[in-house]
Amino acid sequence: MSAPLLRLTGVGEGIEICIETKLKGADSPAKVAESILQIFPDFPIPDNCAEPTLGQGSNFDWKATQIDLAHFLKLLHQQRILDTALDAMSKNLQDRTTVFELSRQAALAGKISFPLPNEIPLGGVFTVTLVSDDLNDWLEAATWHAGRDSVPRTIGDDNTMAADGEAATWV
Repeated sequence: MSAPLLRLTGVGEGIEICIETKLKGADSPAKVAESILQIFPDFPIPDNCAEPTLGQGSNFDWKATQIDLAHFLKLLHQQRILDTALDAMSKNLQDRTTVFELSRQAALAGKISFPLPNEIPLGGVFTVTLVSDDLNDWLEAATWHAGRDSVPRTIGDDNTMAADGEAATWV
């Protein structure tokens, strides 16, 4: 009998986790809350955010730390986007910190979508910051799948997607 797969969550694993989003103008706090809870069910939603009205738009910054990443990682596995996730989550990796964005509109449907660099998708984004001494190893472990036994992947390898989001061609 094989041991169950290790499920990473980020919490208690030596990783500082910060998830934030800015609500501006016509952004509905109720819809943004629904969206973020689809991906991060433990995110504490502020309860003092009124819906925008004519002449009074939204202007809120939501931020939470040490949010459990288990559901987010489970969705990456279910949606079979682990190599894309490895590339997107490590694209801005410097030293012990990485920052990546997730589409709020896609999250509303329970989907993970990493916007292309320098593009802000309709509906806005969530910004995720991870900080850890062993972040490279953690990202590779969190996005591991059995296909990597035959096509190994590492951060920044020749199979990393291009800067414009184009997929690398495997030979």
